[in-house]
Parts: sequence; structure tokens; C-alpha cells
Amino acid sequence: MSRVRQRGTAAEENIRRVAVDIGIDFETNAEDLPGRPDLANRSKRWAVFVHGCYWHAHEGCRKWTIPKSNRQFWLNKFADNRKRDESKKKQLENLGYRVGVIWECETKNIDYVRRLLCGLDWSLEGE
Repeated sequence: MSRVRQRGTAAEENIRRVAVDIGIDFETNAEDLPGRPDLANRSKRWAVFVHGCYWHAHEGCRKWTIPKSNRQFWLNKFADNRKRDESKKKQLENLGYRVGVIWECETKNIDYVRRLLCGLDWSLEGE
């Protein structure tokens, strides 16, 4: 598991490209914010997490399967990941941030990503 990338994944790079294309200012992996969001804008108070479908247990997605061996360990692991994700989201919301989650499988739909990012960035609303 130590070889699994935590930053700079293809899904994150797709999101960043769209954000740059539409002119959104952001920083990546804001270490001092809860959960270290993948993209964040402090002045406009929004954060985006790009969740891998497998590690964050994206229900209904073909990329998320529960391994057959050591099944209880994985069920607990996925449940813990979900609890932590929700906790970090609530912490950010308590700080006044709007929080978006984009799933790995959704990053190929550029129109969806564009709509989500435009909805988070106040300066782009109404375009």
C-alpha cells in the first residue's frame, strides 16, 4: 500500500487542468487545512477533494470492490476512510468553506468537472 500515490494522480491532474483552463485560482494539497484538500481557495473559502473510487469506497462504482481475502479488515478500512472523509468535510465547513468531492471515475467527464468548479468559485457564477 505504500506504493499507492497520494498526490499527483491522473484524476487530480485532470481537475487541475480544467481549473486552470477556466481561470480559477487555487492551491494544491493545503497542508494546514483539515484533510489537506486537493484544491483549495482560501479567499473564496472553497475546497475540493478528488477521491479515488477504490480507497474512498465509491458505492455503485465499478472501480470499488471489496477484496475477497481478509474481507472484514477491508470493510473496516473502507468504513474508517468514509468516517474520516466526513469528519474532515465537516471541519472545513465549520471553518466556513464550501466543500466539493469529485470521484476518480467522474474526472473523465470534463463538463461535469467544469460545472462543479464554476459552482464553487463565486467569481465565475453566471458565466
